[in-house]
Amino acid sequence: MSKAFVREEDSQEDDLEEEGPKIPLGSKNYITPNGFKKLKDEFSALMNEERPALTKTIAWAAGNGDRSENADYIYGKRRLREIDRRIRFLTKRIESAEVIDPATLNLDEVRFGATVTLMDLDDETEKTYTIVGVDEINMSKNHISWTSPLATAILKAQEGDVINFRSPKGLRELEVLKIVYQSLA
Repeated sequence: MSKAFVREEDSQEDDLEEEGPKIPLGSKNYITPNGFKKLKDEFSALMNEERPALTKTIAWAAGNGDRSENADYIYGKRRLREIDRRIRFLTKRIESAEVIDPATLNLDEVRFGATVTLMDLDDETEKTYTIVGVDEINMSKNHISWTSPLATAILKAQEGDVINFRSPKGLRELEVLKIVYQSLA
């Protein structure tokens, strides 16, 4: 493989942007304090630990001679581009973040940060969801994004309201049983 081909391929990779959950245009990047801390911790680890260690490895590999066949150099540079893309992504997310602590809210309707217990009236099952930021989605904890179809369907609902929600299973009727605002750990 020629160097020209490798460089062309590498330059195409540099043009790629980090793919992450999208925030609707014109909307703020709502996030909980815990989610914001995780973004900042990842940014700090990349900037202060992983990137400096990788640049030392690349410098060492570059000093070993022919770079075109030096795997440490080639893969190190590729990983460095990935880290730099992630750092740019995290920088944008952190700068645009609007941190909202659910524990400080006392609302009687569903908003960002709410932990909502819903009953599916079709099969009478209860499920509890917490509405979080797009970077905090965790289905094992039932943390859903405020931009998700379910969250947008129940926004502004109050306890006792029945919501029609179009799911993959078809049209469902959901009753809002409980709304709680609490700190998320």
